[in-house]
Amino acid sequence: MRRNRAEKRDVIPDPRFNSAVLAKFINNVMERGKKSVAAAIVYDAFVLIEERAKRPGLEVFEEAMKNATPLVEVKPRRVGGATYQIPVEIDPDRRMALAMRWIIENSRKRSGRDMAARLAGELMDAARNEGATIKKREDTHRMAEANQAFAHFRY
Repeated sequence: MRRNRAEKRDVIPDPRFNSAVLAKFINNVMERGKKSVAAAIVYDAFVLIEERAKRPGLEVFEEAMKNATPLVEVKPRRVGGATYQIPVEIDPDRRMALAMRWIIENSRKRSGRDMAARLAGELMDAARNEGATIKKREDTHRMAEANQAFAHFRY
């Protein structure tokens, strides 16, 4: 039998935009507990976005998050000695977590000077429905689509 599920902690909204989603994003950008560095990176990225895209950074961020969010993923399930990839709808919290993780991961992989510029580039790409993050989401959806035949094995 599995143990209890950890209860969800509420994140304090970020001070500048009063957004809980953005606060969570900053926490995900953070490395080695350096939250002020992470916040500076995200806010600098927003300034760059505002200069380039001529629209509010938070608006671009929300658009990017919406576009990067996957709806279905595949989970492996053993059925009689064979392992099938079964498409499963994703829980809203996990959707958001995956979108954030992919955006940050792909920002870090990008070539560029500082993290703020790379993050700004990735967010703007995602908001325009292009870039590595969107490709990742498309691949995830394609995998689920391809394995639709095994959907009846869903738990």
